[in-house]
Amino acid sequence: MNLQRLLSCSWLLTRPKAMQTFRRAASQGKNPSFSPSLTLHAVRQWSNVPFFTVPLARAHGKSFGHRSELRQAKRIVVKLGSAVVTRGDECGLALGRLASIVEQVAVLQNQGREMMIVTSGAVAFGKQRLRHEILLSQSVRQALHSGQNQLKDMSLPVLEARACAAAGQSGLMALYEAMFTQYSTCTAQILVTNLDFHDDQKRRNLNSTLHELLRMNIVPIINTNDAVVPPPEPNSDLQGVISIKDNDSLAARLAVEMRADLLIALSDVEGLYDSPPGSDDAKLLDTFYPGDQHSITYGTKSRVGIGGMEAKVKAALWALQGGTSVVIANGTHPKVTGHVITDIVEGKKVGTFFSEVKPAGPTVEQQTEMARAAGRTLASLDSEQRSDIICALADLLTERKDEILTANKKDMELTVSTGRLSPAMLKRLSLSSSKLNSLSIGLRQIAVSSQDSVGRVLRRTRVANNLELEQITVPIGVLLVIFESRPDCLPQVSALSIASGNALLLKGGKEAANTNRILHELAQEALSIHGVKEAIQLVSTREEVEDLCRLEKMIDLIIPRGSSQLVRDIQRAAKGIPVLGHSEGICHVYVDHEASIDKAIKIIRDSKCDYPAACNAMETLLVHRDLLRTPLFDQIIDMLRTEHVKIHAGPKFASYLTFSPSEVKSLRTEYGDLECCIEVVDSMQEAVDHIHKYGSSHTDVIVTENEETAEQFLQQLDSACVFWNASSRFADGYRFGLGAEVGISTARIHARGPVGLEGLLTTKWVLRGEGHTAADFSEQGSMTYLHENLPVAQSLTGRRNIS
Repeated sequence: MNLQRLLSCSWLLTRPKAMQTFRRAASQGKNPSFSPSLTLHAVRQWSNVPFFTVPLARAHGKSFGHRSELRQAKRIVVKLGSAVVTRGDECGLALGRLASIVEQVAVLQNQGREMMIVTSGAVAFGKQRLRHEILLSQSVRQALHSGQNQLKDMSLPVLEARACAAAGQSGLMALYEAMFTQYSTCTAQILVTNLDFHDDQKRRNLNSTLHELLRMNIVPIINTNDAVVPPPEPNSDLQGVISIKDNDSLAARLAVEMRADLLIALSDVEGLYDSPPGSDDAKLLDTFYPGDQHSITYGTKSRVGIGGMEAKVKAALWALQGGTSVVIANGTHPKVTGHVITDIVEGKKVGTFFSEVKPAGPTVEQQTEMARAAGRTLASLDSEQRSDIICALADLLTERKDEILTANKKDMELTVSTGRLSPAMLKRLSLSSSKLNSLSIGLRQIAVSSQDSVGRVLRRTRVANNLELEQITVPIGVLLVIFESRPDCLPQVSALSIASGNALLLKGGKEAANTNRILHELAQEALSIHGVKEAIQLVSTREEVEDLCRLEKMIDLIIPRGSSQLVRDIQRAAKGIPVLGHSEGICHVYVDHEASIDKAIKIIRDSKCDYPAACNAMETLLVHRDLLRTPLFDQIIDMLRTEHVKIHAGPKFASYLTFSPSEVKSLRTEYGDLECCIEVVDSMQEAVDHIHKYGSSHTDVIVTENEETAEQFLQQLDSACVFWNASSRFADGYRFGLGAEVGISTARIHARGPVGLEGLLTTKWVLRGEGHTAADFSEQGSMTYLHENLPVAQSLTGRRNIS
């Protein structure tokens, strides 16, 4: 017998005196003094295990109402279904998958949580073992009878499940022990049957044993004793108590008995669907509420195991009623298995979460569907109707400014009292009468520019006689705009989405909750003019940004408006959804040796000091080497000091100075404050090379009186915005005459720079024929291609439904 298994913790559990001696020695800070021949493995595993009880994060009795609360889960049961533990051939275990699950459980255990595993797999493990033994036995017998090494085809008998379980239990447990040992985590095996829960004394003993194991930081591995368990009896549930028919019901019963905070049931499906997975209209349910069973159509059971989704739902609802939160998720998907358990505990949208708390309003999925449906109607309106909506919103911003400013004042007071935002961010949060007036003017510009934007014909071609092709502009679909501390963003983006016929989902920062709410109400009031109120939705539920980025089947484009960190986080989190934006705004101003002193001072001051937190503010000042120790350079330094700008010296600039400012840590830094880097270059070409290497392709400026140098700079630089003798702060949709912008993009495709109305449109091709087929144009066909360009003014497409 394997010595490691002989000396495992399960040996200690069968000997109360040994356990008592071990605990007493451990509490005194000593190693237990059992015979080395019997306890070496146990001591090695236990010598560094702390014996303490971490208080529960909450009083048990009521399940968590929202996913974000799952982070508070202290005691967790992880149920591993047969499809998760076993290989596809059902003979043997999926070792790689099991190893990743063990790692996650060990990580959570080491965080101070109390983990329990309810596992399948004994039958599959035993089946593999018995098949091997039978094949070996048959081959030996055949070799003895034939006297030859050539063996005939051998058929395997049908293996009885109980025998397989008996043969597989020990090997399954040995495997768990070996895996958990890698993380200095001790395990203990417990086999149960339904009778153990019906007998009060046995149930108390089981409860006591599990509590003692958890107290000693041991992970219990629990399974039904399939070697002796009788077949499940139909409808055998006692009043108010679930019967143990499979590991789903076992996990639920155990979770409630042990007052667990969370039960994670892993299977081979993503979660609970409203109809059988794989069917055309099947939708994964993010959250399931008691009473929703009537809306579910169950499919077939998994390829292995005796349960099914119906059994899982029944067990989950029973556990939920007992005060344990439940998540059913996929434990077999190769891309998520390595973090599915930890993701669930972190509150991420994985699988189906069972909750007793229904949200007051629609879910974010429902909001998205409502927005898409209304958005299609919005896109079918003519341009004058969409313009009417935008003008109505512009009027409401000024007519209802007192309500808006009152809400904004409340947000400002709450934010200031908490001290969460920097002065620059507070400035973004603040609204004023002048800001609202400017917003109203910008919206009217959008209303004018929106004329004939949707359905505009870009190209017309006569492909052949009576076969004409058009390329027309159409909305993208559903936009998700996530913005921080900038409530003025809401009406701007709303107007652009209306003008472009796009549905819109908005997620603002909680610091602007009151302001965002009133602005959204005004946007929907304006949309109601033409019956498309639901086209713009404000997500006010406790949805994590990362969860929103996973709605790839519902959202067509994500536009982040906020810090570079927010943009980077969204770009990482977005799965299959394009993200329009820039992660950094590292803007440069290059002062050439032929620059005007007055222009240089004016442009640098405005680029850096007008709004340091803006993404189009200057972060690096590049100075031609010939300007060092000249009056122009001295005036630049004096101006920056007067404006209280902290200067960081680039490596080359620092080499010219005896006493230099603090040397910059990185030439690729976005300060977002009254700070900047100064670096020296030898030429315009070196400035371009520096910007290409360290810039973010946002906005870059040259200050020079030499037109040839300026044009070379403008042509060679591939940033989204390149300026000559103008402040970097002009990189803005409103200043460009776009009315407003949804953001600034540094992407190479679709839209670059300030993205206004045009950037929220895509195209589709419309072909009109009279029974034409591709075969008509083959060698044996009677038609030939013409491919003649036609004037676009003759099209009537813009007056049709183009969504």
